[in-house]
Amino acid sequence: MVGWVFLSEGIQKFIYPELRGPGRFEGMGFPNPEFFASFVGIFEILCGIAFLTGLLTKLAAFAMILNMTVAIVVTKIPIAFGESFGPFILRDLKTYGFWSMAHEMRTDMSMWLGSLFLLIKGGGRWSLDLLIARKL
Repeated sequence: MVGWVFLSEGIQKFIYPELRGPGRFEGMGFPNPEFFASFVGIFEILCGIAFLTGLLTKLAAFAMILNMTVAIVVTKIPIAFGESFGPFILRDLKTYGFWSMAHEMRTDMSMWLGSLFLLIKGGGRWSLDLLIARKL
């Protein structure tokens, strides 16, 4: 599930640039939104594939924990306070505060926790990581 979500979201940054890619990154206040959207999109695609195949699982999990931590800090923490955070712009929502933040970060937190699980446990018995380790 974690791999599929990252793969899907990474691809969408390129096929829906205004909604998920540079347009969204610009709306959040990122400097050089084209670079950051492409950078994040490529990493999400590569790490999504890594999760789905079980290749370099722990390395991909570490990268996605960092990715999701930045996403939470930049896009969700401002919702808790109802104010923009540094250069990052607060989205227009009907309500702000802890519960609004918790609602808005449900997918981000799920991906963060899923990545943490994969960082700790690895790819599992059907992973390429295990197949390669057995051959060594």
